[in-house]
Amino acid sequence: MKDRLQEITEEQIVTSLKQKNRDAVGILYDKYSSLLFGIIARIVKSDETAEDLLQEVYVKVWKNIDSYDPSKAKLITWMGNIARNLAIDKIRSKEYKNSLQNRDIEDYVNIIEESPAAAFNPEHIGVKDMINKLTPEQRILIDMVYFRGFTQAETAEKLGVPLGTVKTRIRTAINNLRDIYT
Repeated sequence: MKDRLQEITEEQIVTSLKQKNRDAVGILYDKYSSLLFGIIARIVKSDETAEDLLQEVYVKVWKNIDSYDPSKAKLITWMGNIARNLAIDKIRSKEYKNSLQNRDIEDYVNIIEESPAAAFNPEHIGVKDMINKLTPEQRILIDMVYFRGFTQAETAEKLGVPLGTVKTRIRTAINNLRDIYT
């Protein structure tokens, strides 16, 4: 099964999704769900919430596949951004903040115990090695924005640098990563 998934290209998946082939969603799920779940779980720190958001990611991909542009990003990058944005929106929502106030202490113990296993580990896909090739300033920014879920404005505030500087450095870092990857 895993070998079969490796043989299917992103282009074939995208074409099938655009043709509204429901089997393509299953293939997409099998291929990328663990990675996307890791991204989400690292931000929301709750497996249950991460599972709900993962489902939302696939619904959003299904509905918005026509807006995907392969010249701008790989499919997994596009999906990762959707997952990350949904997770950040969730933790910023009033509903989520209220639910945190109503949790029992036992829930927090479970989150602490489960979080290392559920956390997205960039080492598994080689991202950490690529990020280590960036400058220290770029590494910090990529970590804060893409792995820890901070907005660019929050990052600028925490680091005490102008927002424009953060945006420029992130854009430069992403371009450097693109060069490293290709």
